[in-house]
Amino acid sequence: MTDQLKNQDWNRYEETIEKFIQVIAKNMSLYGITASVGRLYGVLYFSDDPMTLDDMRDALEMSKTSMSTGVRALSEMKMVEPAYKKGVRKDLYKSEEDWYKSFTSLFGNRWRHHTETNIEEADEAIDELEKLAQETEDGSLKEKIQRDIERLQYAKNYYMWLMKFIRVVESGEIFTLIPREDFKGTKSDSTKNE
Repeated sequence: MTDQLKNQDWNRYEETIEKFIQVIAKNMSLYGITASVGRLYGVLYFSDDPMTLDDMRDALEMSKTSMSTGVRALSEMKMVEPAYKKGVRKDLYKSEEDWYKSFTSLFGNRWRHHTETNIEEADEAIDELEKLAQETEDGSLKEKIQRDIERLQYAKNYYMWLMKFIRVVESGEIFTLIPREDFKGTKSDSTKNE
């Protein structure tokens, strides 16, 4: 194979991977993750070796500060973890390659916080409306308050159900209901069922 054909093949490969990294970055917005952090995850995911912040900066042409912030965000979501390589003194990072595990962690963290907040807000609204219903002498307002308390209770019941769903996802029990579709690839054994 000539060098020109090799280069064409490598260019085609890089374009294909870059296109998929863009898809990852775009989809990460569903979880409240910026496209640049999504691209960072994609680059780490397709890297055969752990990367330093300098490696990431060079690959993405972004500042080291941006890389550090992105790595911290991904680490908090358990999508990136520190890696170690003998003789390398700089901090190394690798992606969490088990997307099922990443999803359950990310979904749980994001949804748990919002759902707990919604339950608290519903409770506060119910308490405030109950106080107002006791204090007001306006009969039509009392009726409206009662209907709205029922609506809020319905919303709260939904959020309580959602918390149960979140626990099923976080615990991994979801995979007994909807089995994982694992591929036993060559890069790592980390995608095997736990």
